[in-house]
Amino acid sequence: MRSIRDRIRHAISFEIIGLLMMVPLGAFVFDMPAEHMGIVGVVSATVATGWNYLYNLGFDRFLQARRGTTLKTPALRIAHAVLFEIGLLVVLMPFIAWYLQITLLHALTMDIAIALFYVVYAYLFNLGYDKLFPLPEWKTQEAA
Repeated sequence: MRSIRDRIRHAISFEIIGLLMMVPLGAFVFDMPAEHMGIVGVVSATVATGWNYLYNLGFDRFLQARRGTTLKTPALRIAHAVLFEIGLLVVLMPFIAWYLQITLLHALTMDIAIALFYVVYAYLFNLGYDKLFPLPEWKTQEAA
């Protein structure tokens, strides 16, 4: 399993790269001022960073207990990304509606669009991260 230091590097790098993409893209797509999307992005990233750490720790512990390894199949990677975003969506939707002074339905639509972006981004980021920083146990398991 990953070390605490590695999990912190993962969570912070995920959020910084995600923000650098999401804020300008969100401002353009939703026709909102970049500073508003920036506040939504920073608050969302702060909440998501804590959720990211706890979620990934729990997911890895579940995999280790259930499968004896943290090595993820493509299907597990998809489930991992989707479940992460569903949890985050439930927490962030009321904040987005309040801060942007929009209806909950509009906030839900925005939140779903942002979540869809992050599902794809999370899948690709985690795939790349695992290639850049593989665990030693994976090399043994992939060779078997």
